[in-house]
Amino acid sequence: MQTKNLLIPLFTLLYCVSLAGCDGQHQGQTQASPTTASTLPQPLQNTSKLPEVNAEKRTQVSNTAITNLEAPIPSQCYTKTENRHNPCYTCHQMYDRSKGEFRMNELDDGGLQGAYIFSEDGLSNHWKNLFVDRQEWINSISDVAIQTYVNTENYSQLPKDLMARNWQGFIPDLQNFHQAAAAFDEQGVAKDGSHWIAFNYKPFPGTFWPTNGATDDVVIRLPAAFREVNGQYNAAIYFLNLSLVEINIKQLASISIAAQDEKQLGIDLDGDGNLGEATQMLKRDQYFGDAAHISVIPQQYPGNTEFMHSVRYVGNDEQGNIFVPARMKELRYMKKIRELEQYDVASRYARERKEKNLEQLPNFNDHGELGMENGFGWMLQGYIEDYSGALRPQTYEETFFCMGCHAAVGATIDQTFAFARKVTGSQGWGYINLKGMRDAPSVSEPGGEILHYLERAGGGSEFRENPEMLRRWFTENGIVDAEKVQAADVHTLITPSPERAMQLNKAYTHIVRHQSYIYGRDATWLSANNVFETIDESEPPLAPEFRFYNWDIRLDWSNPQ
Repeated sequence: MQTKNLLIPLFTLLYCVSLAGCDGQHQGQTQASPTTASTLPQPLQNTSKLPEVNAEKRTQVSNTAITNLEAPIPSQCYTKTENRHNPCYTCHQMYDRSKGEFRMNELDDGGLQGAYIFSEDGLSNHWKNLFVDRQEWINSISDVAIQTYVNTENYSQLPKDLMARNWQGFIPDLQNFHQAAAAFDEQGVAKDGSHWIAFNYKPFPGTFWPTNGATDDVVIRLPAAFREVNGQYNAAIYFLNLSLVEINIKQLASISIAAQDEKQLGIDLDGDGNLGEATQMLKRDQYFGDAAHISVIPQQYPGNTEFMHSVRYVGNDEQGNIFVPARMKELRYMKKIRELEQYDVASRYARERKEKNLEQLPNFNDHGELGMENGFGWMLQGYIEDYSGALRPQTYEETFFCMGCHAAVGATIDQTFAFARKVTGSQGWGYINLKGMRDAPSVSEPGGEILHYLERAGGGSEFRENPEMLRRWFTENGIVDAEKVQAADVHTLITPSPERAMQLNKAYTHIVRHQSYIYGRDATWLSANNVFETIDESEPPLAPEFRFYNWDIRLDWSNPQ
C-alpha cells in the first residue's frame, strides 16, 4: 500500500520536538475498560523504573532527517501470504457501483490484496523493529514495574507542556481523558463540558485488536453550530446532528435516536406526519439548530469536525480483567479543515492511482506545529511517548507514517475508520465497551466479521504470529473452530490473557526506551518469521481463490448471529 498526494519537499520541517518529560511523576486513576470497570486500587506511585538505555543506543529524534521515504507503507504490507493468507482485504477494497450506490472513496485498490506492488524504495522493509528479539528485555522488567508504568497516566501534563512552549497546533482540551470511561457520562458526553463525545465501536480487524498490543478509544466533536440553538448549547440538537452524520457516513435511510419531543423541536423526525415522540430519525439534507443552513455532503463529515484517538497499553488486573489503562502510547488528532467537491475527490483519487502506477514516492503538505495534511481535507497531528514516558509531539517522519492509513486506502470513508464501525444508533453512544458485543457482520457479506478474518488471514493478526489466538480459536489442524468463535463475544475473541498483556506491555517499552518508532510500533518480542525483509518482485500474488474478498468497513448491527 502506498500513498502519494501533495508534491512538496520532504524536508520542509517547521517545528522541533520537545524531549522534556515528566519521568512518570504525573499519576492518575485507572477506571475504565472495554470490558468492565477496573478493580485496581488507587494509582500507584511510579517508583519502579524501566531499564535504562544509553543515549548512543537510542534512535535520534529528529525533524531534519528522514530514514524511510515510504513510511506510509505499514509493516503489515510485508506479510508473507504463502499464496493463501489474505489479511490485506480489510484495507484494500473496490466497490460495485453498478447499483448506483454513491461511495466517496474512489480509490478502488482491491487489486492490491495479496500483491507486492511497491516503489523501488518500498521493496526494502524499513520496519526493523519486527526483527528484534526482546526476550532479554522482557525478562529484565518485573511485573510490578510494568504494572506501575502502565497505570501511571501521562496525559494531564501534555497540555501544560504544549502551552508552556506556545504550541501553535492542537492542544488536548479533554480533562481527565486518562480516566477513560470515567471522563464521560453514560451517553458518552465528556463531563468537563468540552463537548467531546465517546462512542462504542468494534475495533478494526487485526492490528487494533487488544490481543496484538494495544487498547484504544475514539471521541468525536462537531463544531459549535452543530450543538447550539441561537448560540446556546442544546444536547438534543447535538445528538440529532451526530446521528445525521452517522446516517450519512453509513448511508442509512434512518437511525434510532433517544426519544425526542417533536412538538417541542417543531420537526417531524420520523416522517410519520405527526409531531409526537420520535425514537427514529429519517435521512435529511440539512443539519439542525444553528447548522440548519449547512447541507449534508455525501459521506463527508462537516467542516471542522474533530476526532481524538488514544492508543494505550493493555491494562490487566489480578482478577484477569483486560481494560483501558491510564497510560497512553499515543494520542492522535484529526480535524476536517476542508470539505471537498466530488469532482475534486475524484481528481485526487485519480492522481493517487497515477502516481502509484508510476511508482512515485509519497509527499504530503506539512504545516509544522499545525500538523500534516492528508490530501483529502484533513489535518493530522500525533503525540507519542518520549524516553521518560511523557507524551511529546511526533516528528515529521513519525507523522508521515500515519498517512499510510488516513490518506488513500480503499476501505476508509472520508479517510476515517472507527465511526463507520460504531454500534449503530442510540445504543452506540458511550465509551467503548467490548464485553457482550457480538461479532456483527460486514454490511457486504453474511457471517461474523472476526470469524471471516481468522479464516482469511490464517491467524489472529496480519503476521499470523499470535500463538494465543491460534491456541484459542484454531484446531490442531490449523482450521478455525467456527462453532467456538460464533459462541463468543468480541471481548472474548480479541482480548489477550493477563499473561500475554503483560508481555505485550513490556515488549513495547523497548521501543519507547529506544525511541525507535521510525522502525515500527508493533509490540513483538520474537523476531518475525512471516514477514519479508526484502520484497522479491517476482513473488507471486495470492492464488485466485484467495485473491479478493468483497468486504465493507461498515457493520450490520441489525443482523443477529
